Amino acid sequence: MSDHTPLIIAGRNPVREVLERNPHSIEKIYLLRDAKRLHHIRSLAHQKQIPVQVLPAGGLKRLAGGALHQGVIAVQPAFAYADYTAMLAKIAPDLDTVRSLQPRLLLLDGIQDPRNFGAIVRCAVAFDVKGILVSSHHMAPVSPAMVKASSGAALRIPIARVGRLADVIGEIKERGYYVYGASHSGSVSMWDINWKYPIALVIGSEGRGLFSDTERLCDQLLSIPISGDMESLNASVATGILLAKACQPSP
Repeated sequence: MSDHTPLIIAGRNPVREVLERNPHSIEKIYLLRDAKRLHHIRSLAHQKQIPVQVLPAGGLKRLAGGALHQGVIAVQPAFAYADYTAMLAKIAPDLDTVRSLQPRLLLLDGIQDPRNFGAIVRCAVAFDVKGILVSSHHMAPVSPAMVKASSGAALRIPIARVGRLADVIGEIKERGYYVYGASHSGSVSMWDINWKYPIALVIGSEGRGLFSDTERLCDQLLSIPISGDMESLNASVATGILLAKACQPSP
């Protein structure tokens, strides 16, 4: 499954990341004329035999479409979302493997801010999440702003997209995962959760939280205890806290 528009990757760190890790996905590199500190990117592009074109400031700005480009843009074909069934099978093909490997999945239920989406994906890669599943409704797409916010991490992890998460949570449970939904009104503290299971962590939007049909299907709703008068955390911050806890070694 893919969108039809090419994916523009803007900024030095995201472009360098994809050049180093996935150069075959790049069709072309555009550099700002007379830009400084881009010698490493230019050298990598030549090593990987990727075409490089120099543009004036106006041309690069139009191509970036408003993204902060820092003098460099990489163009990829339209982003291809993974097939969610194939993604799950590749992560762990059967129940015994799921139980043995105890992989972590991340399910995103309506994250609309692309920068928040990117920051969440960056957390997922940092804490060894094996795959991300997103809803297609009320959800930011994989975009240049999202990829930049992820510092290129969005290109290092499979991201699958379905109509509604509620339609696939049953299959995820059958595969052996425990589905934990993050909610500021969750009845169980993150400190009291047993994280030593194969876990699918569900994150909703900051304002609305989880959709009600998604929430009903979670095995448990957990919360992050917060002191003071703060009602909730940014979704990417909450994701980072929960995934860090999930990775914490047993005492």
